[in-house]
Amino acid sequence: MTNKKMTMDDIASQAGVGKSTVSRYFNGGSIKPSTRLKIQKVIEKYNYEPNTFARLNARQSNLIGVVVPTLNSKITSRVMTSIDRYLRERDYTTLIRSSDHDVELELQNIQKLIRLNVDGILISAIAITDEHRRLMEASEIPIVVLAQECETGISIVDDDYCAGKFMGTYIGERGHRRVALISVDETDAAVGIQRKQGILDGLKACGIDQPLIVKSDYSFQGGQAAAREILEQDRTVDAIICSTDRLAFGAYRVLQKYGLRIPEDVSVVGFGGYEESTLLSPELTTLKFDSYAMGYLGAETILKLLNGEPVSGKQVIRFELIEGKSVKNRR
Repeated sequence: MTNKKMTMDDIASQAGVGKSTVSRYFNGGSIKPSTRLKIQKVIEKYNYEPNTFARLNARQSNLIGVVVPTLNSKITSRVMTSIDRYLRERDYTTLIRSSDHDVELELQNIQKLIRLNVDGILISAIAITDEHRRLMEASEIPIVVLAQECETGISIVDDDYCAGKFMGTYIGERGHRRVALISVDETDAAVGIQRKQGILDGLKACGIDQPLIVKSDYSFQGGQAAAREILEQDRTVDAIICSTDRLAFGAYRVLQKYGLRIPEDVSVVGFGGYEESTLLSPELTTLKFDSYAMGYLGAETILKLLNGEPVSGKQVIRFELIEGKSVKNRR
């Protein structure tokens, strides 16, 4: 058997494993060490070059599927813009599907893109469930997860915990003591668990052990409802930490309706670094993640996988503070 004639089916047959297992090997997926060794022996025996893997696929479509949680998010827009630009410059076309923050729809979108014979998929994931893992492990095409950590696959994530801890510390060090947090559901592990835990740990380091926590969805309306709930429970709150800028927009609206001044009465912060945050009065203090870098790295990583090049199992995006005028130093 020559190198030119060898296919993924041939490698699977020689190694005594399934085709999907060979695919996971090349795509950086999780397989048993003993199975990995079997595949490596076949590769060495036939002098197989991994970077020819993409060329062996006669059905290559030059299409990359992208699954996003929503189409009306500034963060999503930045990520998609970066992905599309990077891929277009390399003669790939993106197929974008929105899941409308519905995990089941997200899974359906992944399955539909696989049936459409895309070369690879980028998922800006809402959550990583057992079904996600099964679907990715069975896939014969590379899948890269954005925004959520996937231990069994390839992921590119924001540094949510450290960002949350930074913000919790930032508020605590400025003398706030009656702090409230507008969080999101824990099905979103990145924001609802890691970012929240970072915030709580940052506050705790400053002596704030029990902030008032209210959950919301991701909408402007949800931010308003959460802010109203906070004020109904405690009118002495002196700071509200919002898990996203959109939630902060809702909090601004309600605080102003209640006649409370920002930041004189209540400080407000968010996460996201939306351009609209500079239009608020006062300008919102927020943490901005490099969403363009996430899109760029995602697109670069998927093409590296298609070419059989090595990639890191996890890449982390940094953040920066955009200091507006929505926080009062109470010390």
